[in-house]
Amino acid sequence: MGKLICDSTASSPVIPWRDPTTTPSSEIAEQASVPPPEIAWDSVPGLEDQQKRHLTRLYNKGVLWRHPEDKSRSIVFRLVHGGEVEADGNCLFTAARKSMGIDSVARELRLRTVKRFVEDLGSVDEETRRFIESAIRNMYAPDLKSGWGIHVVQEVKMLAKKEDREGLDSAIDELVQLGMQREMAAESIYKERCLAVDDGLSWAKYMSISGSGDDEYHIINLQYTEEGLLTVDENRDGHAAAFGDDIAIECLATEFKREIFVLQAHGSDAMVDEDNCVFFLPHRPRSEICEAPLFLFMKGTGWCGAGADHYEPLVAHQSALSSMEKVALVL
Repeated sequence: MGKLICDSTASSPVIPWRDPTTTPSSEIAEQASVPPPEIAWDSVPGLEDQQKRHLTRLYNKGVLWRHPEDKSRSIVFRLVHGGEVEADGNCLFTAARKSMGIDSVARELRLRTVKRFVEDLGSVDEETRRFIESAIRNMYAPDLKSGWGIHVVQEVKMLAKKEDREGLDSAIDELVQLGMQREMAAESIYKERCLAVDDGLSWAKYMSISGSGDDEYHIINLQYTEEGLLTVDENRDGHAAAFGDDIAIECLATEFKREIFVLQAHGSDAMVDEDNCVFFLPHRPRSEICEAPLFLFMKGTGWCGAGADHYEPLVAHQSALSSMEKVALVL
């Protein structure tokens, strides 16, 4: 997960490094918007006792972050839950804006992320581009002849232009009138006439979708089991949004020139022991790192908790480093 685009010369304007441990508290207050409400880990819904114990320990002891290039720049963070966000498909971007304390709306962050991806994709070599697009195909246009040892259900994403929906419906109805089952007819027409998410350009179109009236495309979701087509989600109201993935997180990290750590908590349904129920997934920007890291929280659930569940904000309180032996974890 995560490292899908390697370094290039394309980057955002340089932001001077600011050590949060030496910045006056009044200046920090002026730079941040109103922070989200903080919730003690014992009060966060949907967590098991083993997760709460580990998350509380992380807060009490703190986690140590060191600047990857300059190890003398170290900060201890105490992480608390920043409140719940709506599960509308935009949660990665909503959580990120709350964690950063900025005024940008989730859609704006989404579009900035997509713009960063498109600009960076144009600067990588051909081998890197093939690697990125292979990852995209594996996520959104998987080979339905394989992968069943891992997933019970696989999904294929298609994009339908909003202006084409009437024509698509007419074509589907024609096949139904000829005796074809509705879902089979829909699958046939969507795969024939819609855009598959299988390369960089289609990923950018897909990741731009926020479920708003401004979207150019609607997401069509075809679900399969090993036996064949399971269901077709036609998203007729157009409210479905593209879930943020690891590529999006890395682009978001690059856009803001800061590392993003996803704190992931797995429950007993994921069959992990207590010592491993909480862990960090790092995403490093392709550009230089000019800011302290951003932290997000994700509650993983069972086999599907590998990056497509629900993101929530984390509030990172800075504290002084007394001893490396006393921190809960070194990132």
